[in-house]
Amino acid sequence: MNLILIAVISLGAIALVLAAILYVASKKFAVYEDPRIAQVGEVLPQANCGGCGYPGCSGFADACVKAGSLDGKFCPVGGQPVMAQIADILGLAAGEAEPMVAVVRCNGTCMNRPRINQYDGAKSCAIAASLYGGETGCSYGCLGCGDCVAACQFDAIHMNPETGLPEVDEAKCTACGACVKACPKAIIEIRPQGKKSRRVYISCVNKDKGAVARKACTVSCIGCGKCVKTCPFEAITLENNLAYIDPHKCKSCRKCVEVCPQNTIIELNFPPRKPKEEAPAAPKPAAVSKEAVETPAPAAKVETPAEKGYRSSESNRIITE
Repeated sequence: MNLILIAVISLGAIALVLAAILYVASKKFAVYEDPRIAQVGEVLPQANCGGCGYPGCSGFADACVKAGSLDGKFCPVGGQPVMAQIADILGLAAGEAEPMVAVVRCNGTCMNRPRINQYDGAKSCAIAASLYGGETGCSYGCLGCGDCVAACQFDAIHMNPETGLPEVDEAKCTACGACVKACPKAIIEIRPQGKKSRRVYISCVNKDKGAVARKACTVSCIGCGKCVKTCPFEAITLENNLAYIDPHKCKSCRKCVEVCPQNTIIELNFPPRKPKEEAPAAPKPAAVSKEAVETPAPAAKVETPAEKGYRSSESNRIITE
């Protein structure tokens, strides 16, 4: 009995000592957390998509509170309304952010890019890309397995069964960038949505030389450089046989679309072009007969001094009478 009592007392004493140590440690090493972090976290959509550039919504909330400014910080899922709420909580000004959207830069449909083999493996773009270049002659284009569709949390991208390419639903896309990270071919890009959702971009990422690229896909960029020379705003650059349009310099004049011989440049959501008015044909000169050309005009009659004097005297006589 005494042994049991001694054991209980000993264990109780040890527990008290350890509790005191933990209490002191918790007070000494306590980390203060700004309560505004939790408030900002409640406002965020908790999608944890990483589109803001931080590891989840909690990381973004912590960054907003500690930064002291919302410049360069934007939640693509919540958009401007959520950023306005965060600004109210922190007493800061919410900067205006340009709407962004995911763009698929590949137009290698089944018609434009014929298949030369068949992939019979795991339905994954990542696995297919690690094994070979794809089912077509273009090793840069879409593999069509749908990794981007599986990565999207907002049901904003789907595979078109007719073209075999992914298509983005602008109304649902939040520009979180999950599809960009999932694509092993880097054919999906986050670009500005543009005024009235109008955009001009080059729908190709093929860096092969012109003849090779054209053989693999009928609408591939061949690096001819006509679009570069035509653009009045220097918004197009040519590198590694591939043209690229800078969305921040492009003014949507669409001159590059007209000169592209491959129809590689896409103009999206623009109104139909007005038909060009043909200039009136110049009137043809009147036909001159062969006889008129060959027959010389009669020479003008030259009066002799005697004839001139006679005509003058006759005139004076008539006036006198």
